[in-house]
Amino acid sequence: MDEPTGPLKGIRVIDLTSVLFGPYATQILGDWGAEVVKVEPLSGDVWRYAGHFRNRGMSGQFMAVNRNKRSLALDLKHSEGKGVLRRMISMSDVLVTNVRPAALERLGFGYEGCQKTNPRLVYAAATGFGQNGPWAKRPAFDEIVQAASGLASSVGTDDEPAFVPSLIGDKICGMMLAAAVSAALFRRERAGHGQMVEVPMLETVAAFNSIEMLGGHAFEPPIGPVGYKRMKERRPMRTKDGWLTMLPYSADNWCDFFKAVGRPELIEELSVRDPVLLSANIDKVYASMSEIAPSRTTAEWEELLLDLDVPHAAFTRLTALGEQPHLRAVDMFPELDHPSEGRIRQARPSAMFSENPPGVHRAAPRLGEHSHEVLRELGYSDSEIEDLVDCKAVAING
Repeated sequence: MDEPTGPLKGIRVIDLTSVLFGPYATQILGDWGAEVVKVEPLSGDVWRYAGHFRNRGMSGQFMAVNRNKRSLALDLKHSEGKGVLRRMISMSDVLVTNVRPAALERLGFGYEGCQKTNPRLVYAAATGFGQNGPWAKRPAFDEIVQAASGLASSVGTDDEPAFVPSLIGDKICGMMLAAAVSAALFRRERAGHGQMVEVPMLETVAAFNSIEMLGGHAFEPPIGPVGYKRMKERRPMRTKDGWLTMLPYSADNWCDFFKAVGRPELIEELSVRDPVLLSANIDKVYASMSEIAPSRTTAEWEELLLDLDVPHAAFTRLTALGEQPHLRAVDMFPELDHPSEGRIRQARPSAMFSENPPGVHRAAPRLGEHSHEVLRELGYSDSEIEDLVDCKAVAING
């Protein structure tokens, strides 16, 4: 294990989350230097068993959002287990949870109770729906939120919606939650006390989707239809030997592009010098580009477009993501040696800090791997820890 680095070094986080939304947020905090203890039920986070794995409970998907954490296997329905968590709360800076608020309240760990135990605690709730709304008690998953937020309608149509083939809602909200916790910690340094933070999935994804997709409905009364026409028209361009995306963006870009491909008449025909008319003609613009694209190979296009300073990229297959030229050069997907899982590959932290660089200082933990270690730090003696294990309030692995 390497020494934690990052701007949040020294911040102690209780991670009472599972699956993706919450764990992604707490991993970001851990990447940024926070000391994160993942509190799991004795059966473990269900995400441990999703996807491919060499050893049961250590799937690639689980390891991708649970590095830089220690695992404490704790039964919060057990009175002794509750006592452990209360002691942790008194000594921590942040508690992040995606347990539904009503259930956590019944266990005795609602915001008000935790705030009394530790007034400086930042209590962050990852919820499906805002707790001040009629859907507050509903369960939420990525597909539910894509449907209810209008995102699926944006990807498909109102008549035939479609899901983004990625758990995009969970990941967007995870990033938002990490940002919100960081802001609350900054506020605490000025005000001297913590507060409750709530990041609801539906509201977060709806706001995210609305930026361009409200379209003419951003005005009251509406001055046009919803949606962003360019998003519906854009598509991969088939080249002579593969696929490419290219996006001239300025008037000069468009003019240079159509001159270079021997179609200067399209400059006036498609009104590319006027951004308003260009936007209105975007379907015709993309149709013209689709006709032109097969005239060159992908490599020939890349050479020409780079010379013209036109934004472009060849399409990267998922199987070759680690070999994408830029990502390979910046070592975005390093190979790591996991103590129990062998050689693995995962994305490194992407945010960079000049004075406090983030890093991977701890591999994703086995269930209960650090239970003994964490309990000792909380002041429990070896005999007390044995009693906690014997009464099945705690599980220890290794």
